[in-house]
Amino acid sequence: MKNMQLRELVLCALFIALITVGTFVRIPVGTDVYTLQFLFTLLAGLLLGARLGAVAVAAYILLGLVGVPVFASGGGPAYVLQPTFGYLLGFVLQAWFCGRYARRVSHVSFKTLLLVNVGGMAIVYLIGISWFYIFSNYVIDAPIALWAAIFYCGILQAVIDAPIALWAAIFYCGILQAPPDFLLCVAAAGLAVRLKAAGIWLHPAAVEAPASSISAHRA
Repeated sequence: MKNMQLRELVLCALFIALITVGTFVRIPVGTDVYTLQFLFTLLAGLLLGARLGAVAVAAYILLGLVGVPVFASGGGPAYVLQPTFGYLLGFVLQAWFCGRYARRVSHVSFKTLLLVNVGGMAIVYLIGISWFYIFSNYVIDAPIALWAAIFYCGILQAVIDAPIALWAAIFYCGILQAPPDFLLCVAAAGLAVRLKAAGIWLHPAAVEAPASSISAHRA
């Protein structure tokens, strides 16, 4: 049991480090820059399970909030006022979701893990886009999408400003980001299958629900 606890601690620390490193691995694609942060939050959930995956991602976020510069733009408690902070919160729930449902499928395969990853990606986008829209328009008073207002009001005769900003948030934070993030879902599924075969996969019986408690519950 002590060895298992040590393994959990080591793997959690490893993924905190990997998520941090992934944040600063910048891959230019056209005029945009993408990182590997999402890839490692996906793998944290898949390999560590729901509880430990979420703990690893949450620990990474806490490190940043106490001032350690692990985020893309530094760190500190004021980071919660960043319009993109919602994505970090989404990573915690995504890691939990991926860890839980990767262990509920009847057979772990590339296809099933990819479907789980896409579900996790949807969670991140839902929380991230909602946070971005609310904070940009109602907290930091920085309404988005002037071009969208011109386009929708001039071409499509839109008359409500809020939905214009919402669609712009979806476009910038969702549609433009989706193809690279989907590729990261593919990469995470492929890596997770290989790492599971190599034994780097914490099972629910050992991590999320002790065998004794399961037996007692069924009894």
